Amino acid sequence: MTHPPAPSALNMRTSTALITGASSGIGESLARQLAAHGADLILVARTEDRLHALAAELGARYRVQVHVLPADLNLPGAASQLHAAVQARGLSVDILVNNAGLGGYGEFSSQPPAEIDRMIAVNIGALTGLTRAFLPDMLTRGRGRVLNVASTAAFQPGPMMAVYYATKAYVLSFSEAIAEEVAGSGVSVTALCPGPVQTGFQAVSRLGESDLLSGPARLAILSADEVARLGVRGMLVGQRVVVAGRLNRVQTLLPRLLPRAVVTRLIARVQGRRAR
Repeated sequence: MTHPPAPSALNMRTSTALITGASSGIGESLARQLAAHGADLILVARTEDRLHALAAELGARYRVQVHVLPADLNLPGAASQLHAAVQARGLSVDILVNNAGLGGYGEFSSQPPAEIDRMIAVNIGALTGLTRAFLPDMLTRGRGRVLNVASTAAFQPGPMMAVYYATKAYVLSFSEAIAEEVAGSGVSVTALCPGPVQTGFQAVSRLGESDLLSGPARLAILSADEVARLGVRGMLVGQRVVVAGRLNRVQTLLPRLLPRAVVTRLIARVQGRRAR
């Protein structure tokens, strides 16, 4: 089996990383990991006060430049506006981390349409738009990294979180396809696929109503810091897919070993819906 060429090495101390959803959870941990490697940062999220606090902390601790660009990636044109704001500051992005994401728990037929629209806009629209905006410059320079945060949800359908699982399947498929397109260019694209991570995402997504974070499933839960460490390590060496955690890697094999209908019913039970 042949392996794709390794991407050009990055000098992290002369690199700038843009991280979306950087104010908490995996995004914050990714920002900390990249700062510890010596990269300058551009932090993006809606919560400006938290971004400024994180910027001050990381700038002082790691002696890196940290820029704050508040943005709501749910809004139309958010990706192009963010790209323009980066250019207006005279910055170039060597590492793009598409981490921002939204979830929602419940049967699709009863989910608020506005919630579904926001999920698709952030999880798919903004990620795609930002990759399209920043990738050409990386290719011109012959070096760069794109890290798209997907999920183990990408590997199977997800009753009770149908749209969320589907958006993450898009992220995985999109990332793998673009990774092949840019092979040999000095640029790489990595999809990071964590399982459940104990962050504020669970509360926002109403996962307290699900059995996903209880029982045996709790054994697969990693910290945001561990997920970020594995993601950055895989990204830097040009790994195309990083499934964080041994048990999570086993889980991703189920759709290959079992009929999809069986896998879908299993996920429905794990998500807390009684079989009908």
